[in-house]
Amino acid sequence: MTSTVFSKLSQPVILGFDPGRYKCGLAILGVDRSLCYHEVILVENVIDHIEALRQTYPISLIVMGDQTGAKIWKQELSRLKEGPNVILVDERYSSLEARDRYWEMFPPTGLNRLLPQRMRSIPRPIDDIVAILLIERYLNKLTEVER
Repeated sequence: MTSTVFSKLSQPVILGFDPGRYKCGLAILGVDRSLCYHEVILVENVIDHIEALRQTYPISLIVMGDQTGAKIWKQELSRLKEGPNVILVDERYSSLEARDRYWEMFPPTGLNRLLPQRMRSIPRPIDDIVAILLIERYLNKLTEVER
């Protein structure tokens, strides 16, 4: 888990949610794209975990991938207290993009540095990084509309 807790956030934040069958990725970004939190958690803990995050972060919106079980998860998220808005975004190719982002966030060390990126194995699930990318896709779409 990676977390940077601010005692008083000066801006609303967006929760990125990458639902899966067994595990889910969560990420929180400020509207200025500052990363506040990211983690991969088990499916059975998602709703309680999001409720706990909402106690710490002023989550104004949930951005979720539109593929794996999106319709079912959107219903599940509606069970949250004061049900936040849930926006679906295109998540095609997000796992491939997350592999590249992983190496940007966590550069290889030792002999791994010598291997081409596509030959390196990622040592942990990257669903949280997908959640980060989903938020970025949403924010990018907003800025496209404004232009």
